Amino acid sequence: MDLDRALQRLFGDDEPEHVGSGWLSGTLAVFLGTLGLGAVACLRWPQLLTSPEVRALLPLPLVRATIELVIGVAFLLGLLSTLLRRRKVLGATGMALALLAGGGGGGQVPLPGALPATPVYLGLDWFLLNILLLTLLFIPLEKLWPLHRRTVFRPGWTTDAVYFFVSHLLVQGSTLLTLMPATVFFRWAVTPAVQGTVRGLPAVLQFVACAVVADLTEYAVHRLFHRLRWLWPFHAVHHSSQAMDWLAGSRLHVVDVVLTRGLTFVPLFLLGFDTAPLYAYLVFVSLHAVFIHANVSWTFPRWVEALVVTPRFHHWHHAIEAEAIDKNFAVHFPWIDRLFGTYYGPPGQWPAGYGIAGNPVPEGFAAQLVYPVRPGR
Repeated sequence: MDLDRALQRLFGDDEPEHVGSGWLSGTLAVFLGTLGLGAVACLRWPQLLTSPEVRALLPLPLVRATIELVIGVAFLLGLLSTLLRRRKVLGATGMALALLAGGGGGGQVPLPGALPATPVYLGLDWFLLNILLLTLLFIPLEKLWPLHRRTVFRPGWTTDAVYFFVSHLLVQGSTLLTLMPATVFFRWAVTPAVQGTVRGLPAVLQFVACAVVADLTEYAVHRLFHRLRWLWPFHAVHHSSQAMDWLAGSRLHVVDVVLTRGLTFVPLFLLGFDTAPLYAYLVFVSLHAVFIHANVSWTFPRWVEALVVTPRFHHWHHAIEAEAIDKNFAVHFPWIDRLFGTYYGPPGQWPAGYGIAGNPVPEGFAAQLVYPVRPGR
């Protein structure tokens, strides 16, 4: 039994899910209770579960107050759900998670003084921050302006959630693998004069140059994943999702992630951009990559769609229609596809469906992880 069906059996029922039915309050209770419990675990085992970079940026008093608020709201919402809903599992689970988080010390867990550096750690704090911010941003957008009306928990959402969890939890490993091709294999190509010239540019120009250089590289790598038979199965995992929304963009095989990010970082490393514009680009790409997969019906003026990748442009990249296959490889700038003859975007139209003909990629994180190297695939 896959995770989708297991959760449906545990929490599902034939009761309504509209506002006032207790479904929304129960779902939020489970979500916030899980976040609260994870945050308490971060306070208890910071060396193992949190990343030093994130710890240094977060003001501890605000973090503690936020954890207390999240736990309290989770318990109250769980209680409300149990009062409104005939089946109590959803609300009771939210309350239980809140009680576990509170019993574990809540936001008042004492921290040790100085934390010695540890060679290996997980990024649970990074995961919790990202899932909280992205859900607060994109779920309301997809509910207010949906392209396709569907429940948040559509088929395959658990698979995508596992991808999101693993990619953020193993942030240290993915970062090292991303930096390795540039810092290990291309250090010899660094030219101080070129880097000095680039760093002498205004920060805004450096940011734009970052985005253009990165997207040109991503275009080339992306197109190779579609072109080469031995690479395509790894990228096919990303295209296997039959529903486009903010979470679907997380479905990326580890080989796809490492090769794309690692090769994209090479020219950025060689050009030597300043830290501020480079970090600004990383924030931009993190949000933009989620946005272009989102289930939103927004249309933009033609000049905007010609300049920057929008959801409609990228949805066509995932489209099931034959004429859209192997089109729209750019991540940020659609004019790159126009330049190389791979642009496709019928004005005002959206795809009829998404995925790969015949659905060859199995469902589930573990099955998709081994799919590209599975004998007899």
